[in-house]
Amino acid sequence: MSVTAPSEQEVGVRETAERIVNDFAIQVATVNGSGSQTANLVLLRSIFQMGVPVSGKNMFPSNIAGLPTWYTVRASSKGYVARKKENDFLVAMNAETAKEDVMTLSPGAAVVYDEPLKLNELRKDLIFYPVPFDKLIAPVTTDAKLRRLVRNMIYDGVLSRLLSIDMGQMEKALRKQMGKKEKAIALNMNALKAGFDYADANLPKRDPFVVEPMEGKTDGMILIEGNAAAAIGCMMAGVTFVGWYPITPSSSLCESLIDYLKKYRKDPETGKATYAVIQAEDEIAALGMVIGAGWMGARAMTSTAGPGMSLMAEFTGLGYYAEVPAVIFDIQRAGPSTGLPTRTGQQDILSTAILSHGDTKHPMLLPASVNECYTMAQEAFDLAERLQTPVFVMSDLDLGMNTWMSKPFDYPTKGFDRGKRLDDERLKQVGEFARYRDVDGDGIPYRTVPGDGLPPFFTRGSGHNEKALYSERADDYTNNLNRLSKKFDTARTLVPKAEIDLAGRGGVGIIAYGTSHWALIETRDQLKNEQKLDTSYFRLRGYPFSKELFDFIDAHDRVYVVDQNRDGQMWSLIKLECNPQQVAKLRSIKHYYGLPIDGRSLTTELLKQE
Repeated sequence: MSVTAPSEQEVGVRETAERIVNDFAIQVATVNGSGSQTANLVLLRSIFQMGVPVSGKNMFPSNIAGLPTWYTVRASSKGYVARKKENDFLVAMNAETAKEDVMTLSPGAAVVYDEPLKLNELRKDLIFYPVPFDKLIAPVTTDAKLRRLVRNMIYDGVLSRLLSIDMGQMEKALRKQMGKKEKAIALNMNALKAGFDYADANLPKRDPFVVEPMEGKTDGMILIEGNAAAAIGCMMAGVTFVGWYPITPSSSLCESLIDYLKKYRKDPETGKATYAVIQAEDEIAALGMVIGAGWMGARAMTSTAGPGMSLMAEFTGLGYYAEVPAVIFDIQRAGPSTGLPTRTGQQDILSTAILSHGDTKHPMLLPASVNECYTMAQEAFDLAERLQTPVFVMSDLDLGMNTWMSKPFDYPTKGFDRGKRLDDERLKQVGEFARYRDVDGDGIPYRTVPGDGLPPFFTRGSGHNEKALYSERADDYTNNLNRLSKKFDTARTLVPKAEIDLAGRGGVGIIAYGTSHWALIETRDQLKNEQKLDTSYFRLRGYPFSKELFDFIDAHDRVYVVDQNRDGQMWSLIKLECNPQQVAKLRSIKHYYGLPIDGRSLTTELLKQE
């Protein structure tokens, strides 16, 4: 975008301005496949180890190698972890994007760049730090391939000097990343030191950004990706069957789970695996296997993304109508069709709620944090068996593939909820087993599984009566659908409860879910501090909706629903269950350009509508 350059005097004022401590965003622009991920994670972890809250956002291309990649590290003394709209410090390592990257910065930002790019000629209102990367890496190693990979560590060393990031913490983070690979550690440490020494000797500090140690903000916390957290949750939930097909951005969930299962789920006497994993030929087959395993009584799951969800529609309908438990993780990305495979969004909400043809409605869990990826994974298996139906965990690329801070996960203390599994005692009480009979008035029937010695039944996706016999009778069909609807109403009391923060009756309320939560925290602070506008907040954590959602709408004059999609999918889903007075109060805020949602954009849009 065009920028009006200030005078040299104005630049000088900026360079000597008051320090900005632990409150800025660093964007590193590199090339996919260049080995920058190690350097970026070392940078993130170093700041984290100094006690400063951080978040890392990776924007990468959907090819194997060679296209531009951007990684953003945000440091925030206030604990904000959503994406920051403005980048304050740029590391420009990609000649293809360097000019555009520089031109999008706000005046006063700082730029570390590869010296031959001569980026300092583009603008006069930025602070430039040229670094001869090729010259500095030459003494570190003579291996051409290693030079290409290790040169990224030089910018970590430069940033360590410019931003006052403790080099001891850099080394600690590097060792955490590299494990026991001492030769690789030594090589990377030499590159780190080369960058630090060059900055110390040649780059006098001219920007206001600095990292200072903090206490109490990150003590005892961990860094982890949401997909890895969900995988641990699945293992703790007792998963015994995984049927999956690779697709970005969900693949790392099952890949992580497989690693954990290999390590922790072996029979102590025989050494044999106590689980089964099958990589299917496609997403259709993957869910078909999961449905089959769930019918057998296994705790079974799969993970996928938007295109896979489309393929899973028919088997989802079978699971719903035949009433078979299954857990499906949807790590949402930007669609439609192939869309933007490596960009984030909440683009499958409406389609998943009613996935498959005919009258179907499915429970969805809506995690906002890596901790909830862990806990909701466990809840999903319990709910699937309690409700005897497919249950969807609706994560997204931002949560699933990016690195987040979290308190350590709690070890589960309660047993599994296996739902209404018939046993001899219960069979005596009901007198006669009818697979689809509503015995308790909650819409949930009792079930048996093969091999348990209890009455069998024929499972079918075609019309059936309460005894599971084939039927095309109108009353059998309507009775069955009505019972399924009653079961869905029962689910309203079982899905995770919303988190509600009321500022009082009347005024503005905000409804959000998933990763929008972190931007909403910042937006509410901005509205309060800058506009003196107090807002109430309803964080959805599960679907179907509970009565509390509609009470929240009734209690406010205007209610904004925040979606990371073009069509306001959650807004639309809520309106389906509202009366006309409630619908009139609802307004939609939509964010759908593939980047993680940020607080400033939300604030701007809400004030525009206000």
